[in-house]
Amino acid sequence: MTTAIDPYAVAAPAGGWLTRLSPLAKLAGPLPAMLLLIFTRDLATPAVFLGSAYVLVLTGARLTGRVALLLFVAVPVGAAVIGLALSLWADPGRVDQAVPVLSVGDWTLYLGAIEVGLATGLRLAAILALGFVAGLTTTGSDLVRALVQQLRVPYRIGYTALAAFRFVPRFGYELEVIRQAHRVRGAHVGRGPLAAIARWWGYIVPLLAGAIRHAERVALAMDARAFGAHPDRTERHLLPWRRRDTVFTAVFWIASATALIALFPWTL
Repeated sequence: MTTAIDPYAVAAPAGGWLTRLSPLAKLAGPLPAMLLLIFTRDLATPAVFLGSAYVLVLTGARLTGRVALLLFVAVPVGAAVIGLALSLWADPGRVDQAVPVLSVGDWTLYLGAIEVGLATGLRLAAILALGFVAGLTTTGSDLVRALVQQLRVPYRIGYTALAAFRFVPRFGYELEVIRQAHRVRGAHVGRGPLAAIARWWGYIVPLLAGAIRHAERVALAMDARAFGAHPDRTERHLLPWRRRDTVFTAVFWIASATALIALFPWTL
């Protein structure tokens, strides 16, 4: 007996202790730190939160090769590029001009400008890494269920958003099927920008037709299940808020407050 695989399903995150927490706990814990990091201007505070987020993700989730490449290559390189680019645009009159690094004509790049730019890039990287705590260990369906069950978000809004979210993998699958069909038929063979435009134009019509058919089926399925007819619905998958979720959120808040009090440059 073979098991059918849903080509439109979103893959569940690999196991780890973070996957056993409530999605709301993984959002509520890092959220205050993510908001407060917007107002930091030093290097030490975002560096500590960046390292803490990496420790949580490395110990609490099983990373695939693509995710590891994102964490250890894309994020550091992106932060460095953003930081160096911002340092070139920093106002020389508002940075420390004690140590000049590079001079081109009348323009001078100071070490203070580099520090400001790198602090901004590091701050963005820390906020992104804290978002990975929930993003890499939570599926969209679990997040919607938790919002409906715990925060009492109307299920008409939550499950409608979930149905729209499920459109994305379906469109990706159908686009790949359309591409393979075009290759088999030898359609739009050629190179260059005009050939690429012709290929994509050939994808649009069947993709829109498939989207309309899928939307009609989803609407009929929701009507058949009396979606929206009652104020509440019976949940098949329950995501309760457990004691470990409270402990995780409280520990994260206490650690974040301690780090901010100890490292934040309050005198600036």
